[in-house]
This record gives sequence, structure tokens and C-alpha cells, in this order.
Amino acid sequence: MARSPRYFIEDQPHHVVQRGNNRSAMFVSEADYLFYLLCLAEIFPTHGVVIHAHVLMTNHVHLLVTPAEPQSVPKAMKALGCRYVRRFNHVHQRTGTLLEGRYRSALVDTVRYFLTCMCYIESNAVRAGMVKRPEEYCWSSYRANALGSDSRPVLTPHQVYLELGPTRLARESAYRQLFRDPLPPQDIEAIRRSTNRGWVVDDAESEDAGVGPGSDPTVRVG
Repeated sequence: MARSPRYFIEDQPHHVVQRGNNRSAMFVSEADYLFYLLCLAEIFPTHGVVIHAHVLMTNHVHLLVTPAEPQSVPKAMKALGCRYVRRFNHVHQRTGTLLEGRYRSALVDTVRYFLTCMCYIESNAVRAGMVKRPEEYCWSSYRANALGSDSRPVLTPHQVYLELGPTRLARESAYRQLFRDPLPPQDIEAIRRSTNRGWVVDDAESEDAGVGPGSDPTVRVG
């Protein structure tokens, strides 16, 4: 069966998911996580991709990024995969495929779903039962976006995030409030379905997943 085409639009945010081959572990040691973050910090700016949020799970990665050009994300992901896998195989004395052959991506509707996707990504470890609060997981961008902690790679705040408040402290406080309640199941399903199918994460998809017309996922997230 033919693969569905992936579309990337310049200056628009995208949710990107990369998984380990057959759901195998992408990270075995702390050094693996640190090297992957180093690769992000060095490779993505080179290809014109800015990062707004990320989480590194044991066998997959979520990124919220904005490309400068349509080919920016494909080029960055290819370079990232080559560099990371080469080092991983060497260190762990293995051969063969590490990453799932085709990463997944979805265009994110900026006005309505950008903050929802940020919180979806940074709450991943909480939903997985690995931690109770997002700040307890050190391999996500939550501490940078919500607490002002240093982050590697360096994050670029999106305009939607900047509009949360007039100052850095105000924005961080407002952002933390978004995590008070769990993300509604229908929002989780909408994001997952859109990313798996390469669709736009927008209002139409949320209605298909069961979100009522009065729902505002930019408020009830977690």
C-alpha cells in the first residue's frame, strides 16, 4: 500500500513523532538521552528548524517544531537519525535498524491547538505512569517552559506561548496553570489520530474525536 505523503509548511508548527523500530528502546543510558538532545541542539538550527517543546521517552520521541522551509524537517530528521544511530550502535555494540523507518508528523493549528500539543508532549511521562508531575521528568522541555530552567536544546518560544503573559514569570505561571487538569481523552485521541495519519490537528479533527463545540482544549490540558 502506498504511503500517505507528509506535508510541511514553512513557519507553521508541526508535531513530529519518532519511534524505535518495533517499539524497541531508543535510549538505554543517560548518555543516550544527553547525546540525542545535543544532536537536536546542533542539527535542527542548521536546517532552519526551531524547537518549542520535546519529550524523550524510552522508545519514542515527541517534538513540536516550526520549519523555515518545507524541506527543513525532513532534512533535520534525516541528519539527526544518521548521527544518533551511528553513535548508539557503536556504543552499545549493535548493528541494524534502530529507528522506525518512517517518522510521523502533523501540522498543528496554531490558534487553537498549539498549547494543547505542548502540554500533550510534556505530560507524556505522566500519562505513562513514570512520574506523578511533569516537572519530575527531566527528559522533557516542561522545566524550561514552566519553570524557566535551562534546557538543551535551546527552545524558541512561539508567539502563542509568548501571549500567555507580558513577562517571562507571568508566562511561566500561566503555562503551569494549563496542567492543573488532565488532558481530556478526546483531545489525546485527536492529537494521536492526526499525527498517525498525517492530518492537521485542528477543530474538525477534535469534533470527529468527540469534542463538543463548546470545548476549549487550550484551557483544559494536562
